[in-house]
Amino acid sequence: MSILDSLVIGAGQAGLSASFHLRRRGIEHVVLDADARAGGAWQHRWDALTMRDVHGVAELPGDTAPPRDERQANIAVPEYFAAYEKAHDLPVLRPVHVRRVHDDDGVLVVEADEGEWRTRTLVNATGTWTQPFVPHYPGMETFLGEQFHTVDYPGPEHFPGKRVLVVGGGASAVQFLGALAPLTETLWVTRRPPIWRDDDFTPEAGAAAVALVERRVAAGLPPESVVSVTGLMLRPQEREAERLGAYADRRPLFQRIEPDGVRWADGSFERVDVILWATGFRPAIGHLAPLHLRSAAGGIQLDRGGRGTTAVADPRVQLVGYGPSASTIGANRAGRAAAAGVVRALEGVGTPVSS
Repeated sequence: MSILDSLVIGAGQAGLSASFHLRRRGIEHVVLDADARAGGAWQHRWDALTMRDVHGVAELPGDTAPPRDERQANIAVPEYFAAYEKAHDLPVLRPVHVRRVHDDDGVLVVEADEGEWRTRTLVNATGTWTQPFVPHYPGMETFLGEQFHTVDYPGPEHFPGKRVLVVGGGASAVQFLGALAPLTETLWVTRRPPIWRDDDFTPEAGAAAVALVERRVAAGLPPESVVSVTGLMLRPQEREAERLGAYADRRPLFQRIEPDGVRWADGSFERVDVILWATGFRPAIGHLAPLHLRSAAGGIQLDRGGRGTTAVADPRVQLVGYGPSASTIGANRAGRAAAAGVVRALEGVGTPVSS
C-alpha cells in the first residue's frame, strides 16, 4: 500500500482550506469526508436558517464568500463548497467514515468503514457538529415532552402552541429565542448570567477573545469556543423577541426534570412541552485517541502558545477547526498554518517537499 504525504479528515471550511494550501505546495494528499455530498455541517442546518441569519461565512482561500441574502444556508453553503472543490480540483473522497487513527512504525494508519489509508502526516478537520453536548439532569429520561439539541432543531414552524424551554447561554440560544418568542411561549435558562455586548465587535475585540481560547489550548486544556468568550449581541431579527421579554426573564438552571416540566432548588416549577438544548458541542476527536495526543489537563496542546495547529505530543498531526480556529475566519487561517506544519513534519523525516 502506498504512503501519502498527508491526509485531511473532514471537508468543511477548515478541511477545504487545508487541502487548498497543501495542493498549492504540491503535497500529495486526499481529503476524507463522512458526508455524501459537499457542505460540511452546513448541509445539516435547519431550513429556516438563511444566509442573512448566519453569523458569517468567511470566503475560502482564493475565493469570495457567498452573499448574505435570503437563501437557505443549508443550500447556499454546500453549493459554494462544491463549486470550490471542483474549481480547485481538491482530492475529496466521500462518503468515508473514519473510525480510528493509529501509528504503525512511524506511519499513521487511518482506518475507515470504507478502507484504510497510510500517511506520513495528518490534518484533522472534523469540527464539532457530530459531537453535540447535552448535560445530564436528574429525571430527564422521565420527560414526556420533546427534547431537541441544536443539531436536530427542526425549525421554528414546529413549535407554535408549545411552551418551549431554551437551555444555554450562547449565540444559538439567543437565535432560537429570537425565532420562537414571536410564535409561541418561551422560557430561557442559563448556567451563568449572560454577558451582553452593546459595543461594536471590533477586530481588536475579536483578537482578545481568540487570545483567551489560545491560552487554554496552550495549556493543554479542553478548548472553549471563540463565540463563548465574545459576549452576546442582538441582531435586528431578534428585536421583536426582546420587546416581548424573551431575554429579560432569564432564569438560572433548574435542579431536576419532571415528566411535564422542570423544577428549581427553591421548589418552583414550570410546565413545558419542549426542552431545546442549545448547550453546544465538543471537538470530534475520538478517532485520534490511539495517538495519545491529550495532555494531563484533558485537551490537545497546540504549538506556538496555542496559536498554531501542530499537536505538541505528535508534530505529524495538525488540528484545524479546533480551539482558536473553530470559526470560519480562523479555519481559513489555520488551513495555511496546517500546510506549513505538514511541510515541517515531512522535512523532519527527510521527505522532499516542493514549495
